[in-house]
Amino acid sequence: MDLQHTREPRPSPATVRDRSCPSGTARRPRPSPAPLSLPAGVRAGLGHDAVGTPASHGERILARLPRAGCVFADEGRWWWIVPSGSDIGVAWPSSAPYVAGDPSWTRARPGARAASGPRLIHGPDGDSPYTAPIPLYFLVCRLAGVPPRWSPAP
Repeated sequence: MDLQHTREPRPSPATVRDRSCPSGTARRPRPSPAPLSLPAGVRAGLGHDAVGTPASHGERILARLPRAGCVFADEGRWWWIVPSGSDIGVAWPSSAPYVAGDPSWTRARPGARAASGPRLIHGPDGDSPYTAPIPLYFLVCRLAGVPPRWSPAP
């Protein structure tokens, strides 16, 4: 039996390009939440990223999703935990920053004080922290007033 190497589904930060830009220019820095701590007992076997939405849309999105995972909120955004790579092949609206990278941003830092950063406002029903990215993507696009855009190849 031959073992084949499979490519990491998420490119390294050094090679990430803005998929919404045909020229492949580098992504502009996006705001990221302060460290988020996933609740004890949840399993994030697919890795995890976050999508930020305006706080004013949070309740509307939550009410329309068939299932929501962990959702954090700060003063201006709701942060939805999605599986790693949920930005591959789709163009999230500019009003919804997509934060990818080292999952350590969701771990509590040793010796860190309880910050005024994002707090968990919705926990998952089971042991998975994820919000399904496809329904979330369509809702975010609709609320942003932009048509969904995706490509079959990243």
